[in-house]
Amino acid sequence: MKNQSTNPLMKGFLVLVLLVLSQVFAGFAFAQNGTIRGTIFEEGTGEPLFGVSVLVKETATGAVTDFDGKFEIQVAPGSYTLQISYISYASINLTEVVVNAGEVNVISDLLMAEEASELETVTISAAAIRTTESALLSVKRNAANLIDGISASTFRQIGDGDAASAVKRVTGVSIEGGKYIYVRGLGDRYTKTVLNGVDIPGLDPDRNTIQMDIFPTNVIDNIIVSKSFTADLPADFTGGVVDIETKDFPEEKSMRLSLSGGINPSMHFNSNYLKYDGGSTDFLGFDDGNRAIPTDGRTDIPQYGDAVGNPNGTKGMEYQSILGNFNKTLGGYRANSLMDVGISFSLGNQFARPKATWGYNFALTYKNETEFYQDAEYNLYAKPREADQTELEALERQRGDFGVNNVLLGGLAGIALKTDNSKFKLNLMHLQNGESKAADFAFINTNLGANFEARQYNLEYSQRGLTSILLAGTHYINGNDWEINWKLAPTRSTISDPDIRFTRFREPTNTVSTEVGLPARIWRDLEEYSIVAKGDIAKKVSLFSREGKVKFGGNYVFKQRDFNIQSFQFATGSTEFSGDPNEILLAENLFAADNRNGVRYNADFIPINANAYNSIATNMAGYASLEANPAENLKAIVGLRVEKFNQYYTGTNQTGTINYDLVEVLNDMDFFPTVNLIFNLKENQNLRASASRTIARPSFKELSYAEILDPITGRTFIGGLYPETTNGGTEVLWDGNLVSTHVNNFDLRWEAFQDRGQMLSVSAFYKTFEKPIEMVQFLADPGTFQPRNVGNGTVAGLEFEFRKSLKFIAPSFENFSWNTNVTITKSQIKMSESEFRSRSLTAREGQEIKDTRDMAGQAPYLINTGLSFNSYQTGWEAGVFYNVQGSSLQYVGFGNRTDTYSVPFNSLNLNINKTFGADERLQAGVGVDNILNSKKEYVYKSYEAENQIFSSLSPGTKVNFRVSFSF
Repeated sequence: MKNQSTNPLMKGFLVLVLLVLSQVFAGFAFAQNGTIRGTIFEEGTGEPLFGVSVLVKETATGAVTDFDGKFEIQVAPGSYTLQISYISYASINLTEVVVNAGEVNVISDLLMAEEASELETVTISAAAIRTTESALLSVKRNAANLIDGISASTFRQIGDGDAASAVKRVTGVSIEGGKYIYVRGLGDRYTKTVLNGVDIPGLDPDRNTIQMDIFPTNVIDNIIVSKSFTADLPADFTGGVVDIETKDFPEEKSMRLSLSGGINPSMHFNSNYLKYDGGSTDFLGFDDGNRAIPTDGRTDIPQYGDAVGNPNGTKGMEYQSILGNFNKTLGGYRANSLMDVGISFSLGNQFARPKATWGYNFALTYKNETEFYQDAEYNLYAKPREADQTELEALERQRGDFGVNNVLLGGLAGIALKTDNSKFKLNLMHLQNGESKAADFAFINTNLGANFEARQYNLEYSQRGLTSILLAGTHYINGNDWEINWKLAPTRSTISDPDIRFTRFREPTNTVSTEVGLPARIWRDLEEYSIVAKGDIAKKVSLFSREGKVKFGGNYVFKQRDFNIQSFQFATGSTEFSGDPNEILLAENLFAADNRNGVRYNADFIPINANAYNSIATNMAGYASLEANPAENLKAIVGLRVEKFNQYYTGTNQTGTINYDLVEVLNDMDFFPTVNLIFNLKENQNLRASASRTIARPSFKELSYAEILDPITGRTFIGGLYPETTNGGTEVLWDGNLVSTHVNNFDLRWEAFQDRGQMLSVSAFYKTFEKPIEMVQFLADPGTFQPRNVGNGTVAGLEFEFRKSLKFIAPSFENFSWNTNVTITKSQIKMSESEFRSRSLTAREGQEIKDTRDMAGQAPYLINTGLSFNSYQTGWEAGVFYNVQGSSLQYVGFGNRTDTYSVPFNSLNLNINKTFGADERLQAGVGVDNILNSKKEYVYKSYEAENQIFSSLSPGTKVNFRVSFSF
């Protein structure tokens, strides 16, 4: 019998299409009516209220809120008063609710307070609450942990086009590279991003954070940043968890088209821009096959030794065929650069049917951005051998230009269904990213007394893809006494770096030799699958004669990665060149029967390839937590999470002497307790205390033997399994046993909340790190860096933050506000015995070596401040924002390799947005990034020595503009 089953995913899309079409036609039939939609929250907790009666006074029709606190009423055009009532809560008369034909009036953030007397009724105007963010403020005030966030109502006000622009407004948050989020100055090892509460990899699977600029704000309900731990959160974070919650049911029908652009005078419309011709589909973010490997990825290809004796034999002819099929282009050319452009489109709506409410979202984003860095520097310095010499000596110096073209294509589609007691949603997301680079550097090698000068040419392309599906459900039993949530999220991510090309010509002779490095070609491929299954159950209970909550659940994560690098070197034999890299692989220069000393290839991955590995990780977790009010003004949330994490590795080391076949390289069974106490000092003031334990685990790449070269910078990553010894192997510098970092967190915060989103808080925190992972310079080879566990560390800090309206200065300043977050920290690492010994042996005369140092990645201070203006009446919004982080240790020195520190980047940005028209359908904005024209620099620091450049880039000042129209 023929199989009659239908693919569930296809079926869901067909239903979505039919519903959208039916909604379009239905719009014509009911255009004479309008709709009132709203959400009602409890003022004390910020949670949605279930079963609230909402009555239209003039028509005596109404509705009751569902388990999300939402209601919908259809009425004829006009102005109405809503009578809102709920047992034991003060009733509300909401006046001036204006309804237009065929339109939706959204009543956001409507709060109900427990009544003081039975006769009390609150009367307010709908216009007065239209743009508030009261619900999120209530959630923050009553949350179990320390949180900050931004909601959809704020997105509508300020007109930010994507999540990266919006989340910068959250206290204590900064954005790196316009994409990746940092919390409290901690990098992505200690910051985690989740989508709809589920762990999801980004376009770089080795990061904990996903690119924030791919999400248009009109598909986002809110962004919540949790700064302290509760048992229901994943344990692998320390700085913060950022949860991007997409809309299930858009408040109103929306169709938005946005256009954006950017001009950087130092990068765009520059005739010196470097590029090379790739494939015809580069503008879509993927290669068309132009960069395909000539060997088809085989590992049984002939080598030069197989061909030189008998060039006309079978292997000899195959060798020559492969050699001739390598792309001939090895150097870029100068051309005019284009400006940044972007376009996004989104569509969404909800509509009620007799038995259910349906909602859908669709978003498409395209960005094409160009960067051009001139006089970029990448250097290597070391301490001189003589202890009485303090100034650092150069090992390698590299300076020149490189151009980057980055394309991002992203799509997001979602459908949701809500019944009386349940809600289901299906989200699909695909991201496609392609990045092309071309570079031209002057290179000098002065290591060990040598002095080789060369011209270096780099060509690179990287394409990345991510496909993710989320299927989720929420169920309520006995009203909302029981709440059950479940989520299933499979993901596939791929990275392909096809045909990385690296060439150096020694100057002034125009020769290619091992002294400056042979021309090289590299193909890198990564494929990773993951699946996340998660379930949570919450039950309202009565404890201490007050309402409380019991919550428990678990999740399972499975990840598998296949990684492979195949690299080739090209010995040039006796061939002479003019210095043009594009002539090296011309047919007349290649190895042949009559030119046996011509250009030839050697496959570095044969017979041993340490850069081919397979890794698997599993994580089973369970938790239980209790939320109770043991006293009238005290809330306690206690919980325990347990995670069983296993990681397996299949691969070999560089010499082939160690072979792993699905060997367990990490086995952690950890318990993560958490306690959060909230003392309600006054109605709007809290004193919080929390203690918890979290973890930071090594990535797949870090727990491997891989050696991964970045040809642009010349830096090489070495996997943490690779041991390092010195003195003929008698002294172990690193044993290759990389383990997880356990973190103990202690927080104390006083916070006060006022109206209009104003708040003030003072915090103190203390963290201990057991065996933190840091990037350490590999002593045996300059320019190589390895993740290693170092000695235990501590971080102590103070945090001060406020959001304040400037109305207190004068009434005319009512629309101005000042936001500031200042964090000051003191970090310390107790050195391992081998690190302390290496520093002592290479100390300068008069230098005192202590057994402690700064912790890598932790800035001594962080300042976020901004002055903003927002006029709801005129539609103008503007802000000036400043961010700076103090100099922090990035790469740990070892032996004569000294420490590398970041240089503070003074980021000053301006944003201006304007909405037009009574319906605010048209929005326009302009922004200026890096007004101070700061450089992104890292430097070597050593005792009584002048700082030397490790890397230096000049991003310039960029003007961004955007316009969006809602249909």
